[in-house]
Amino acid sequence: MSEKCKVAIVGTGGIAGAHAGAVAALADRAELVAAVDVDLDRAKEFAAQWNIPATYSTLTELLATGQVDLVHLCTPPSTHVPLATECLAADVDVYLEKPPTLSLDEFDALIAAEEKSAAQIACVFQHRFGSGAVRLRELLADGVLGRPLVALCNTVWYRDDEYFAAPWRGTFDVEGGGPTMGHGIHQYDLLLSILGPWQKVTALAARQARPTQTEDVSMALVTFENGAVASIVNSLVSARQTSQLRFDCENATLELEHLYGYQNADWTITPAPGHDEVTAAWSTDLPDVASGHTAQLTAILDAKSAGNPLPVSLTEARNTLELAAAIYASAFTDTPIHRGALTPGTPYAHRMGGPGAPWSA
Repeated sequence: MSEKCKVAIVGTGGIAGAHAGAVAALADRAELVAAVDVDLDRAKEFAAQWNIPATYSTLTELLATGQVDLVHLCTPPSTHVPLATECLAADVDVYLEKPPTLSLDEFDALIAAEEKSAAQIACVFQHRFGSGAVRLRELLADGVLGRPLVALCNTVWYRDDEYFAAPWRGTFDVEGGGPTMGHGIHQYDLLLSILGPWQKVTALAARQARPTQTEDVSMALVTFENGAVASIVNSLVSARQTSQLRFDCENATLELEHLYGYQNADWTITPAPGHDEVTAAWSTDLPDVASGHTAQLTAILDAKSAGNPLPVSLTEARNTLELAAAIYASAFTDTPIHRGALTPGTPYAHRMGGPGAPWSA
């Protein structure tokens, strides 16, 4: 791909600015050619802010121009499947905001649509692409850290009642879930990108304080195919907000603490006794690439140029969405859930909340 990638942003709400900023940061490789929003005035305001030459009120109008290589889909989650499917039918690649779909069944429908298209979908899981996470995966693959044994993954944030005043927030049918789906998913996706396929989850979820249909807290214990065990906490009632990951491996402990994005300085490494060589392996020639949309978009453009699969593919992201569904299923049925147990058409594959949270009754 020698020419600049022509990018359109569909949905010009809050997260669209992060996408526009990522394209602007890579101006030598990509350019914003259009903004789309059902509220055309909002699209025009966004376009003026980011110097975007064209605006449309529908995706159909944009695709009819044939002048776009990559659509950044930033619309509410309930619209992701139909809009992404429309892009795939036009053979246009999609960079799809989280959560990619509202359910596993929807996700599998999107995989089926992609199989019929020449285009691909990359899911927004940008924390995978910070240099610290990249180095950690390298050191695990090379055996420098030994086996991963124990991990902690905490997304403990704070959202007040006013945050949930928007009618689509705190619902399974429009937002897809509470912090398990909409907030903590970035942290445990990073966890999964490092530890690989999960095996079994035992979870609980509660509505502690917020006026929602969904949970405002969830906790899960997860086992992995490689033998590692992890705990995952997702909260929206925690006054001191932080995002934390900890990996205890045979030869070292690696910890990350940040809020919405990290750099190298947010990581710490503690070698196990007798393994001081791990510190040098971690830090030698380590680039400082912040996690974020720019880092993932760089990887997407690299893949498009080389004709390779886009990162993070639907197949990769399914492991993450299946864990989200399993957390709800385990919490609401008080039963451990094994990976693969939520087969198509069953309640928690069809809807993250299944027949409903216990407090809904």
